Amino acid sequence: MKNNINKYKILVLSDLKKSTNATLKSTVSLAKMINGDIDFFHVKKPSDVVEKESQLSAMRTINKEHFAIEKEIQDLITPISKDYGVNINYSFTYGNVKDEMRKYIKLNKPDIIVLGKRKSKALNFISYGITNFILKEHDGVIMLADNDNVLEPNKDISLGLLNGVEESFNLEFIEDLINHTQKPLKSFRIGKSHSDTSTKMNKHINKKMIEYVFEASDNTTDNLSNYVSKNNINLLCVNRDKKNTVKNENTSGSDIKTFMGKLNVSFLVTRG
Repeated sequence: MKNNINKYKILVLSDLKKSTNATLKSTVSLAKMINGDIDFFHVKKPSDVVEKESQLSAMRTINKEHFAIEKEIQDLITPISKDYGVNINYSFTYGNVKDEMRKYIKLNKPDIIVLGKRKSKALNFISYGITNFILKEHDGVIMLADNDNVLEPNKDISLGLLNGVEESFNLEFIEDLINHTQKPLKSFRIGKSHSDTSTKMNKHINKKMIEYVFEASDNTTDNLSNYVSKNNINLLCVNRDKKNTVKNENTSGSDIKTFMGKLNVSFLVTRG
């Protein structure tokens, strides 16, 4: 839902790693396509700043770290904001990462949350943990921004739809995305083709859609990854509805996390 000034509220949750710059660029691209405002939020664990120190010494250390973090964020945001003419608000705090994220989300009620997506070899318990946490905590749209396949601001994207054409077209801003999408749209489906539904959607959006259908097998995710790459997809819309998640005795658990690890593309996860 748009806010009072008719803009979507986009929240970037960042750990300030090297991929943050790429995440911000993809976020700016999304914001410019759908008319969105961007907020940037970072949480620092106190244990990362101070260890065994006196209270006075700890406060001095935290104050010093406060200015360092603010400068780091400003150095990230300012060039991107100037280059693309987009205002990016920011804030940060100290505390338990998940608790502080939960508070922020509850207070600010973003429409879309953006997280950086790690490469498959770097996926670990922590990165999965935050992603799973946000998927459970936020019923709205989530973008998992790939740090290599970046959405370049002011350029058309290559949009793909995965196992949820109907759900994808229920996104409030889908037509805004389509208006900035290279033709034709690509639909990737594992299992039975929904060509009739796709035809209806084509008439609705007045754009051609190509549908690729894959049989469920141990190689499904690899095959999907190849076709996504061949079609130069850089944003893949995924339905988070459990009933449409790919689960079959032959698919080796091809859920969102599996796709996230295998596909070098940004994901746009639909509402819960």
